[in-house]
Amino acid sequence: MIHLISLGAGVQSSTMALMAKHGEITPMPAGAIFADTQDEPSSVYRWLEWLEKELPFPVHRVTRGSLREGLLKLHTRADGKGFSTFHCIPAFTLNDGGDKGMAPRQCTHNYKVLPLDRAARKLGNVSRGEKEVKVCLWMGISLDETYRMKTPRHAWQSFRYPLVDLRMKRGDCLRWMERNAYPKPPRSACYYCPYHSDREWRELRDNQPEEFAKAVRFEKDYQAIRSKVKGIDAESYLHASRIPLDQVDFSTDVERGQMTMFGNDCEGLCGV
Repeated sequence: MIHLISLGAGVQSSTMALMAKHGEITPMPAGAIFADTQDEPSSVYRWLEWLEKELPFPVHRVTRGSLREGLLKLHTRADGKGFSTFHCIPAFTLNDGGDKGMAPRQCTHNYKVLPLDRAARKLGNVSRGEKEVKVCLWMGISLDETYRMKTPRHAWQSFRYPLVDLRMKRGDCLRWMERNAYPKPPRSACYYCPYHSDREWRELRDNQPEEFAKAVRFEKDYQAIRSKVKGIDAESYLHASRIPLDQVDFSTDVERGQMTMFGNDCEGLCGV
């Protein structure tokens, strides 16, 4: 059995990987896997480049392509009578009658889980139909996020939660990084993720204006493409207020909080 880190390149998974480097979590992993949606903020990719040089084991970047492009692509229906969308993000919806809802979340499974499992299977040399555990995946979930812990998806894999075992919360991870003279990792999540808290939207708008402008553009493009899908009569928004992102007053809107929203994360892989 080999040990691999599911690396989200955020605070928790980065701390876990560096703790392994220091020998504080054993055994030494055979590698880490970063499932790339190709839509992380530039700060995450800069951090990942730095982290790859610090770790004593390889980081395998895997992707099934651009999530943004997948979300903005129309797929012809089998009967040829219209279009359907294959990928969805958990956007906030509002129809003409004033009914509010939330779109199903498919992005994590399609662009995080599937590439991660495919890479882990290959690195672990797992044969088809394998029933014995061959790969132990370390998940960067901390003690304050235990609701995101999941059971393994396949018989050949097991999940390990080192930060939970060590009773470490997100704040403990940040303090560990500071004690060891490491920089503070950025928040890991797609720049247009509807699960952003108001604080995170503010930080993106104020500190990474180019990324925020891309999120505004994406929302408009996503609305345009969804309007062409037969059977969809609701508008999609990235913010719970259900008004255009560039019109939201993030200083007064109710804070939704990343932990509350990410509790809906279907696989516990994003934002770590």
